[in-house]
Amino acid sequence: MKILITEDEAIVADELEAIVTDLGHQVVGIAGSSRRAFKLAETTDCDLALVDIHLSDGITGTTVARRLSEDTHATVIFTTSNPKQIPEDFSSACGVITKPYTESAVKSAITFVVDCMETGSSLRPKPRALLLSPAYAERWKVR
Repeated sequence: MKILITEDEAIVADELEAIVTDLGHQVVGIAGSSRRAFKLAETTDCDLALVDIHLSDGITGTTVARRLSEDTHATVIFTTSNPKQIPEDFSSACGVITKPYTESAVKSAITFVVDCMETGSSLRPKPRALLLSPAYAERWKVR
């Protein structure tokens, strides 16, 4: 999978990059702002995006998620310490991993979502750390 990381905290972005590459996926770019995320989305072909809600240019992660989902058809997972800022419709994102998270939690969430993206469901149970949007839970038949 080609994965875009949208995170304005350099240490967290580096950690996510290490996790993604450790899983055997390719990081197509790291964006700390919505503007950079949009530019990367235009110039790269990402399948999945990890998107923080609060970026360097404000609470713009929900806008990034909606645009990535609608314009590039990328699947989006929010990574945030404040999931209450996510709208009811999850801004078209498939789910959220709440910070602070562990490396294991991120790995299991990405693996689960990739399985669902590739086959429409997963033989693995949904990780506890991943809260799915109602739309994706229904799409992927997750209870």
